[in-house]
Amino acid sequence: MAFALVGFVKSGGFGWRVARFVTLFSVLIGLAGTAAAHFNLNVNIRIIHVEERAEDLRVLIRLPMAYLVADKLGPEQADGSRTPAPYTTNVTEDGMLVHYLDADALRRDPDGLATLIGEGHVIRSGGKTLVPELGRLRAYPALKQVPFATLDEADSALDGEIYPADFEVAYVGDTVIDAEIIYRTPAGLGDYTIGSSLNPGLSGQEDTANLLLVHGTGDPLIFRVRGLLSEPIEVSHSLFDAVLTFVYEGVRHILEGADHVLFVICLVLGARLIKDLLWRITGFTLGHSVTLALGFFGFVPQAAWFVPLVEIGIALSIVYAAIIAIGEKQFKSTILVTTLIGLLHGLGFSFVLREILKLDAPNIWQSLLAFNLGVEIGQVAIALVIWPSLWALARYLPAKVHMVRFGLALPCIGFAAIWIGERTVLFFGAL
Repeated sequence: MAFALVGFVKSGGFGWRVARFVTLFSVLIGLAGTAAAHFNLNVNIRIIHVEERAEDLRVLIRLPMAYLVADKLGPEQADGSRTPAPYTTNVTEDGMLVHYLDADALRRDPDGLATLIGEGHVIRSGGKTLVPELGRLRAYPALKQVPFATLDEADSALDGEIYPADFEVAYVGDTVIDAEIIYRTPAGLGDYTIGSSLNPGLSGQEDTANLLLVHGTGDPLIFRVRGLLSEPIEVSHSLFDAVLTFVYEGVRHILEGADHVLFVICLVLGARLIKDLLWRITGFTLGHSVTLALGFFGFVPQAAWFVPLVEIGIALSIVYAAIIAIGEKQFKSTILVTTLIGLLHGLGFSFVLREILKLDAPNIWQSLLAFNLGVEIGQVAIALVIWPSLWALARYLPAKVHMVRFGLALPCIGFAAIWIGERTVLFFGAL
């Protein structure tokens, strides 16, 4: 691939060709993400508390309402109308069909919605599926939801009116549902699994952040899984298994974060010797470990403009690392700069973790360190793929090394330039 890119660049008029290549790729990505569902998934976090009691499991769950009703919208009629999904109303705004919570229907029959939650979440133990029994239910506009990070907070969140009259009528995509479901358990309950059969077909549902907190006799165990929960979580009562889910999410986050991946690739490209690589990775690690914690605990500006500003800086760091990678001269200050850049990327990691793990969640440091460890593993994995190949190339085909570095670094600069433009627009829009 690297040689193909080099040939592409050197074939003449490379500025225009690269611009065309990057633009076409970006357009294709944009088109892939424009398929809008009828329901938006503006709230994309599901929190499940499981309280293990002598004769049952009490499950307190918060999830997006769209998960429950998006696949139940009626078919389009000849006149273009559609039968609303349960507990929703259809409204046409600016020529587009949008969906609001039907608060009156919810107040009349909350059990119907609770049934969808109970049927959509499956707990199995000893080869048997446990039968759900409905408990309390409440709904909130996303901006009015109350804390749900601890068992006591979740229990309190379910007290009160189903949907208070002073709440504004919210879009379904901006509505969260809290519910209490009881599962009677057999004597001597051991390990069990928790999964979900809900598949609303929404854009972004595969990125749903699921946080499972198991409250047994000791400290709560926290499991972090992304997606629909179609593959059930195995509750083995093992601290190691719980920690491993955060390690996995750290690995997954850096490998799926294109900007972080491109920076690490450029970081590796610029390391001529193994000691240079080790110092660069160490500096980057120290930097992002510090700001991951600082950002998570809120010791950074909380204004809306701060996130896009950090993301602009991350994109600029890719350009810097790429230019250093293709230069012939090695700068002594590169390690220091890498550490400073690590501080920037750590803030980016912290924004993701704050979305799924609240400050008052139990075992907070355990989850934080496990996530950071996963980031390190992902970073090292990228280095182990790139650097040995470059080393072998430098040893056996030294004349080709610079071409390969150039061929890999140039697209990184192109993508980073696009991100800088996009994020600058977001930054000024947030001011």
